[in-house]
Amino acid sequence: MPRPARWAARLLPLVLLVLWLAVGGGLGPYAGKLGEVATNDQAAFLPRSAESTRVIEAQRAFRQDETLPALVVWTSPGGAPLGPETRAAATRALATLSGQPGVVGAPSPALPSEDGEALRGVVQLRPDLGEELAPTLAEIDRAASAVPGTTVWLAGPAATQADLSDAFAGIDGLLLAVALVTVLLILLLVYRSVLLPLIIIVGAVLSLALACAVVYVLADHDVVRVDGQVQGILSILVIGAATDYALLLAARYREELARRDGERVPAMRAALRQSAGPITASAATVALALLALLFSDLTNNRALGPVGAIGIVCAVLSTLTFLPAVLVLLGRAAYWPSKPRPSESEGGGHGIWRRVAALVDRAPRKVWAATLAGLLACAAFSPLLESKGVPLDEIFVNDAPSVAAQEALGRHFPGGAGNPAIVIADAAAAARVTSAAEAVEGVDSAAAVTASGRPGAGAPLVVDGRVR
Repeated sequence: MPRPARWAARLLPLVLLVLWLAVGGGLGPYAGKLGEVATNDQAAFLPRSAESTRVIEAQRAFRQDETLPALVVWTSPGGAPLGPETRAAATRALATLSGQPGVVGAPSPALPSEDGEALRGVVQLRPDLGEELAPTLAEIDRAASAVPGTTVWLAGPAATQADLSDAFAGIDGLLLAVALVTVLLILLLVYRSVLLPLIIIVGAVLSLALACAVVYVLADHDVVRVDGQVQGILSILVIGAATDYALLLAARYREELARRDGERVPAMRAALRQSAGPITASAATVALALLALLFSDLTNNRALGPVGAIGIVCAVLSTLTFLPAVLVLLGRAAYWPSKPRPSESEGGGHGIWRRVAALVDRAPRKVWAATLAGLLACAAFSPLLESKGVPLDEIFVNDAPSVAAQEALGRHFPGGAGNPAIVIADAAAAARVTSAAEAVEGVDSAAAVTASGRPGAGAPLVVDGRVR
């Protein structure tokens, strides 16, 4: 090789390494900033064609000041009826919250249940409280606990959102840490090397940083959509794909090093020629499969398609640039303490994999037929899958306060007290629709929502000729 070409071959890996380290240092923070452009709304988990999705969209026209309701429930520890004095004390306790940070408008008075054993009040909160939601709920609990002889429960959308935020706090970091530790252990067992697993993991993390930065920019310009589910899957997907592709290239480079007596650049060129095709083909298969999610009727599934494909592309880019650069710079040292031996290149790898390859080569039809039979046997269980959704009391692994509060609410008040069914109807038919709804078995009451946001407390609020 001419001297300029030798210098270029030595300098290129160093330039690529510096560029990728700059990517990690400059774009790494975007992994933690994806939550800023995330959109988590109820409609994202419903089919676009579902009637409930259309109702959610139609309700937006009725919201003058969007709020997040918190339901306060008082019960008697012994099941004794709560008298007028207790009801008055509960109403005064709620009134003290008026004007508090995060509270919108005046809280409702405390209303008794039909059995007289519980009281219920509603405090409307700002929907954008974020990290201040938990302290605001704690202040509501403190004020409500001033009512003597009662047990206080906080239910409703605000309490559920706070419990979900607590349950998912740091979930992305936890998933990423578990994935990295798992990959590290597998690599240590497979390669029995100290440096190589760390190199592969660093490359995977750098590709994740690049993917998060690209997704952040696109989401910030409303090109793609990001939610909590997409965030969690993206990190696992990129780490897994980058590791998978890196294993193929690292194994091929090890064989070429042994075959070429440790000559780094020729070995990497040969390894890239033999590995780039399978890696890009595999990545294209995964990316196209993810893009098929664009045909899904669920918004959150459609969001995962392009975001996942971006992650796969970044994983391939890291595998074919960062990893070769580091391996060329380190040479045999990347596989320390084990050393690539010529015998490995002759047989095509280690013993167990040579035997697997020989089996596939010797009887390919039997192998794919047996594999297909196993897949069909597993697929036979698919009719047992139930995708009817998860009720609130089964979402949390541990006991959540909002779930217990919802159960207490359901024991003394109608089932829809915390989350009523919503009907959008023509204003001219409001009275008839209300009567028809009340006539349905299982319905406790029905009323049109007024301008104050309270059902049945005045004239219905009419928007575009419709009532709610």
